[in-house]
Amino acid sequence: PQLGHSPRRPQAGRFAGSRHDTPMTETTFARSEAATELSPVRMLEAELLAMPPVAALGLRIVEATGERLRLHAPLAPNINDKGCAFGGSLGSLMTLAGWGLIVLRLAEVGLDADVFVADSETRYCAPLFADLETTATMAEGESWAQFESTLRSRGRARLSVRAVVGLPEGGVAAESLSRYAAKLRG
Repeated sequence: PQLGHSPRRPQAGRFAGSRHDTPMTETTFARSEAATELSPVRMLEAELLAMPPVAALGLRIVEATGERLRLHAPLAPNINDKGCAFGGSLGSLMTLAGWGLIVLRLAEVGLDADVFVADSETRYCAPLFADLETTATMAEGESWAQFESTLRSRGRARLSVRAVVGLPEGGVAAESLSRYAAKLRG
């Protein structure tokens, strides 16, 4: 299944992951695409890095499971005038983590759908003077099974995702609760 909706190839960036952090260029991507089929995580990375505003964040996937997606971005390209993480970068990273979590889950179960953020509520709790790292998980009271069943039967479904950016010393820099809509393609 295809992830996202963009047929574009990724711009220069980085493949990143738990044990893979090498420069990614058009040539690298084309070679790896021709050699083997990309995993859903690598497809998501390519999709994210193909979007110039996302590539500017410098994000990479740190962890991807069926239940959680963790993204990391360095502070330097996401710094504000006060020397801490820019609120827009925090919000973007949390939104992308929620979107990516759903996109990966749908790929795992073989559903080809477009995913959109429908609405979001964000709280900025404390300044972050370190790299940004967010973890997205399904929100309390939600069910993957119900989401998938509704998407299969109705062609569209909604799911809420909670994302948190932690502080290095513990605590929360920012958190969001976002609702995403998915619509089957075709």
